[in-house]
Amino acid sequence: MIDIKFLRENPEAVKENIRKKFQDHKLALVDEVIALDAQARKTQQEADNLRADRNKLSKQIGALMGQGKKEEAEEIKKQVNAQAKTLEELAEKEKELGEKVNKIMMTIPNIIDPSVPIGKSDADNVEIQKYGDPVVPDFEIPYHTEIMERLHGLDLDSARKVAGNGFYYLMGDIARLHSAVISYARDFMIDKGFVYCVPPFMIRSNVVTGVMSFDEMDAMMYKIEGEDLYLIGTSEHSMIGKFIDTIIPEAELPKTLTSYSPCFRKEKGAHGLEERGVYRIHQFEKQEMIVVCKPEESPMWFDKLWQNTVDLFQSLDIPVRTLECCSGDLADLKVKSIDVEAWSPRQKKYFEVGSCSNLGDAQARRLKIRVSAENGKYFAHTLNNTVVAPPRMLIAFLENNLQADGSVKIPKALQLYMGGKTEIKQ
Repeated sequence: MIDIKFLRENPEAVKENIRKKFQDHKLALVDEVIALDAQARKTQQEADNLRADRNKLSKQIGALMGQGKKEEAEEIKKQVNAQAKTLEELAEKEKELGEKVNKIMMTIPNIIDPSVPIGKSDADNVEIQKYGDPVVPDFEIPYHTEIMERLHGLDLDSARKVAGNGFYYLMGDIARLHSAVISYARDFMIDKGFVYCVPPFMIRSNVVTGVMSFDEMDAMMYKIEGEDLYLIGTSEHSMIGKFIDTIIPEAELPKTLTSYSPCFRKEKGAHGLEERGVYRIHQFEKQEMIVVCKPEESPMWFDKLWQNTVDLFQSLDIPVRTLECCSGDLADLKVKSIDVEAWSPRQKKYFEVGSCSNLGDAQARRLKIRVSAENGKYFAHTLNNTVVAPPRMLIAFLENNLQADGSVKIPKALQLYMGGKTEIKQ
């Protein structure tokens, strides 16, 4: 969420940012919120002036009563009572205007970083760098569900009967592989100096609106009927929410945390063949990393976070590339974002396995996450990044480690978590 003072002083810059995100339908909101904010501030000033006058009159009442001038005191009391009613009306108006301002401010996109490429959709994202050599073997690589089923590790039919489409049963060595990847990712991040955390898997609505845009909320979140609770779509939601309404001493920054959680997503819309199976699902598990830091340190942490994901995938013999997300592909709260994509030998192309985002002070401003420093308080910057998210990640793992005989090689880094196994056999 943008600082209202910045918007007030730089309306054209905010409008230009909206244009860069191809959200022209929001342009009128800038002038609307400026007008509402002016009304709100005028109302507040009127209320403040009236309170000051009431205080002055109240003192006069005491003085007049002390002098025995009861009639004069009663007349002033009438004025004070009338002012009380007016103050009540002004307070209600102030609240109403404040809510309108806040609602609009929540929908105006955050100012993107100058380095972000301008484009309408993910088709305009820009490749930064490739890591590892993408290989296409001389044998056929089946669709990922077929690989898993041959290894007796996947049952989609039973899952459909139990929960519907978008769910799965993982079994045997594939289920063990899934858990091994999560455990390895956990230890990988702990070794990077991050504090391990298991957060709540449900959060209240004020946390939801604090960490994401309304459009994302509608497309992603499952609400618990009859409760002010939502199932998390990623542990980032809980982890950033952990700091709601807190003042962090500057000396305690940065806060670097890595968290495990199941994730639940609606995944609205139709999807093609390559997004079936366990690629786009309603339930999955993920290892996440988040950082709460000083504003001047967030660019440095941004680069560290996405590099962590690259390093992890390389340690598992999976080639990856990084993509700079364009302006139109950025969610409204994001300042800058990089996607990490893994190589698919079957498709002969890369697909997304993680996303790293710098949200500036947008989440901190919504959730009131402040930092106390020698010169006063300021809003922290927040960042998040996927460490690894199976079972989607398993698609890349299985394809890149599949052998000609149908077995799957277990990279050295993962063997400890697989009980010493070096391969999974049919």
